Amino acid sequence: MQRRELSLRPHEERRLRAGHLWVFSNEVDIRKTPLTAFAPGDEAVITASRGQPLGVAMVSPGSLICARLLDAAPDRPIDTDFFRRRLRDALALRQRLYPTPHYRLVFSEGDALPGLVIDRYGDVVVLQCTTAGMDRRQESIVAAILDVLAPTTVIARNDAPIRALEDLPQQVATLYGPTPETLAVEEDGARFAVPAIGGQKTGWFYDMRENRTRLCRYVRGQRALDLFAYAGAFSVRAALAGAAAVTCLDSSETACRLATENAARNGVSGAVETVRADAAAFLEDCAAGGRTFGVVSLDPPALVKRKKDLEAGLRLYERLNRLAMDVLADDGILMTCSCSQHVDAAALRGVLLRAARHSGRRAQILEQGRQGPDHPMLPAMPETEYLKAFLVRLRRV
Repeated sequence: MQRRELSLRPHEERRLRAGHLWVFSNEVDIRKTPLTAFAPGDEAVITASRGQPLGVAMVSPGSLICARLLDAAPDRPIDTDFFRRRLRDALALRQRLYPTPHYRLVFSEGDALPGLVIDRYGDVVVLQCTTAGMDRRQESIVAAILDVLAPTTVIARNDAPIRALEDLPQQVATLYGPTPETLAVEEDGARFAVPAIGGQKTGWFYDMRENRTRLCRYVRGQRALDLFAYAGAFSVRAALAGAAAVTCLDSSETACRLATENAARNGVSGAVETVRADAAAFLEDCAAGGRTFGVVSLDPPALVKRKKDLEAGLRLYERLNRLAMDVLADDGILMTCSCSQHVDAAALRGVLLRAARHSGRRAQILEQGRQGPDHPMLPAMPETEYLKAFLVRLRRV
C-alpha cells in the first residue's frame, strides 16, 4: 500500500523523536502536503522537513491534533495482525498486575494505540474509538480482540463527546455475541455490577482502583463519606475493610440504586447508607448540623475540560475541598482527586493548601496517587497523566 507523506516544518520532529505521538496542525508544512489532501482516518508517513520518515500515523485533517503516530516503521501495515500484536503486548502487562480479567486492557496512547480504549469485564469486552482512524478500523480491532481474548461479547461504547471533534456519530452497539444486562467487576475481592449499556463512560472507573486500595487502609472503625460515588466502589470496599459506617452520595438516582445493589451483593448493606443529593449542598447541611466523618473521599468529575477554564475550575475544586474539610473530624483523612488533564499535581496541591488554610487545618500529605498501572503514562507525553490524588491527614490548628 502506497501512503502519502505528511511533511513537518523544520525542527518540528524533535518532540516526535522523543516519543510523543501527536502531530499538531501548525507543525505541518502545508506547502508540501496540505491536510486537505487527506480524508479522516487516512494513513500517512510522517516525515521530517528533510524527508526522513518518522513513522506511520492516522490523520485527522480537521483537528488540532491532525495526526497520531502508530508505529515507527513507515511501511507497517495497520491491519488485524498489527492490532493483535498490540493487544497481546497490553495483555501481558495486565496479567502481571491483576489476578482476574477485570481491567483497562488498552489505554489509548499509553498502549501505543491512540484513539482506542478497551476495558475487560471477564468474558465481556467494551471498546471505544475516539478518532476517525480507529473508527474506520473497528472491524480489524474486533477481529484481533476475538483472536486474543475469545470473549463472549464485544460492545462498542462509541458515545464519547470527544468523537464530535472528528464529526463521528454517537453510537452504542453490541458488535459480537449476546448483550448482557450488566458488566461484572471484581476489585480486590469485592464484586460489583454496572449496566452493560448506559453506564457511565465505558462502565467502570478502573483508573481509581489503586487509590481506593490506599484509602481503605485508613477506614477501620471510622465513619466514611464517599462523594460522587457512582456505583459505590469505595463505599463497598470501605465497608468490607472495616469502616463503622459509610455514607455513599451521588446526585444520580441510577448511581444510588447501583450502589445499594452492590452493597447488598457484598453483604454490607447494614454499613452503607446511600444518599441522593448534590455534594456541595449535602456538605453544607452536614457542617451546619455538626455531622462529621473520619474519612472523606472526594473524587468529582472533571471540572476543567478546557485550558481556558482552568482558573474557574480550580475555584470549584477549592470550594469542594473546603466543604469536605468542614465535615472532616479532627485527625481525619481526606482523599482529594482531580481527573482533569489540565489540572496538574502542583495545581491540586495548591488547591489543598488554600482549602486547609481557609478551614484552619494543618495538612500532612501521606500518599500521592495517580491512575492505576493499567493506564500507563508515556514519559514524553505529559498528556497521558490525567488523574491526580492526594491522601491527606488534617489536624485542627
